[in-house]
Amino acid sequence: MAVCPIPFWVSIGPSNRAQLMLDTAFFVISKLVWAIVSPDSLILLMALGAWVALRQGHQSLARRLLASCASLLLLIAIFPIGEWLIAPLEGRFGADPQLPTRVDGIIVLGGAIQQFQSRDWQQVELGPAADRLTGFFTLAQRYPRAQLLFSGGSGALNAQSLGEADFARRLFQQLGLGERAILFESESRNTYENVRNSRELLSSARGENWVLVTSAFHLPRAVGIFCQQQWPVIPYAVDHYSQRGNLLRFDFDLAANLTVLKLALREWLGLVAYRLSGRSSQLLPSEGIECFETGV
Repeated sequence: MAVCPIPFWVSIGPSNRAQLMLDTAFFVISKLVWAIVSPDSLILLMALGAWVALRQGHQSLARRLLASCASLLLLIAIFPIGEWLIAPLEGRFGADPQLPTRVDGIIVLGGAIQQFQSRDWQQVELGPAADRLTGFFTLAQRYPRAQLLFSGGSGALNAQSLGEADFARRLFQQLGLGERAILFESESRNTYENVRNSRELLSSARGENWVLVTSAFHLPRAVGIFCQQQWPVIPYAVDHYSQRGNLLRFDFDLAANLTVLKLALREWLGLVAYRLSGRSSQLLPSEGIECFETGV
């Protein structure tokens, strides 16, 4: 197996240092903002606010906050609100697309491996997005001559050295891909860096057919970034969360519904932030997006 991790910065010149500072600021701010506006965080803040208001004698405010908190929890538990938000994203690109006869490369984005559990238990532990890796493996078997690339570092603020690529290398060896020339990009902290670092690693990929494997809800943002980096890719959607054709239903599953709601809201916020910051070519890319090597 060819191990080709990309260096974090080949040379730290003034322009690279400034770009590194901007990327780090974007990464940290996005993490901090999401920690506050995440649905579970907001509900917790409302509950804490109610407790503080009660302790300060503001019973009317405390009742309003508790009523709002209970109402939100009930709505999330009963209705698949997260699926209502995530379904439009998952529908931007069709599942199981028709692929060309010649595929030069296949790239899969990280997010499927649980780094902390993998480290603690000394075996590769997969999370809910495991379909990214199974889809990647399926395409690797289908196109034995294609160059393979795994792009994934660490998205944790406090564990930048614990990258997914190290565990992915072990997993691919266990799956029998050890004889393939697989490239590993291990320094990225978010999707923008996934694409930029991979582009630097594969600067010769212009004009080739590359298939991108990632979660269906994540594809619009990822494709927009690839286009912004002037790298057209063929989207391959996996890991769907919405029940297509069954969105108008009632159930009672607070934990599951809250998980999907968090995914959906985070992705919508990411789409807006990436577009406003110029990291994506479009707000909501879809099938038929115009993405040329000569410009976006």
